[in-house]
Amino acid sequence: MSPAADEDRLRDLAALRKVRDRIDRDYAQPLDVEALAAGVHMSAGHLSRQFKLVYGEPPYSYLMTRRIERAMALLRRGDVSVTEACFAVGFQSLGTFSTRFSELVGVSPSRYRADPGLGPGVPSWIEKQATRPIRNREAPTEPPA
Repeated sequence: MSPAADEDRLRDLAALRKVRDRIDRDYAQPLDVEALAAGVHMSAGHLSRQFKLVYGEPPYSYLMTRRIERAMALLRRGDVSVTEACFAVGFQSLGTFSTRFSELVGVSPSRYRADPGLGPGVPSWIEKQATRPIRNREAPTEPPA
C-alpha cells in the first residue's frame, strides 16, 4: 500500500473507534447511523460497511447489543422493572425492547429479571462474560433441559 493509502486507512480506523466510543458512551441517547456518520464526516453507507468490516457487525447492531447488555445489568440488580430498564437504556418501545432482548439473550426480559441464572457472590468479570448477549440471533429459544 502507498503511504497515502495507509494514512487514509488509519484515519478511517480512528473515525470508526470514535463512533464505537460514542455508542459505548451515549447508548441511551437517540442515535442513528446518519448522525454517527456525520460526526466523523463519512456517508452512512461507508460507515456501516467499514464498521462491519472492522468490528464484525454494523453500527446499529452494535448499539442494540450495548443497550441490551446495559439492560441485563439493570435487570440483574432486581430493583428496576422491565419497563424502567427499557427506557433507561434508550429504547422508545417496550415491544421492540422485548423482541430484541429475547433475540439476543434467548429469554424474555421479565424471565431474565426473575432468574438471571447467576448465584450470589459471582465475580463481576465472570458475570460479564457469562451474561454477554449473543449476536446474530444465535441464542437458544428454549432453555437447555
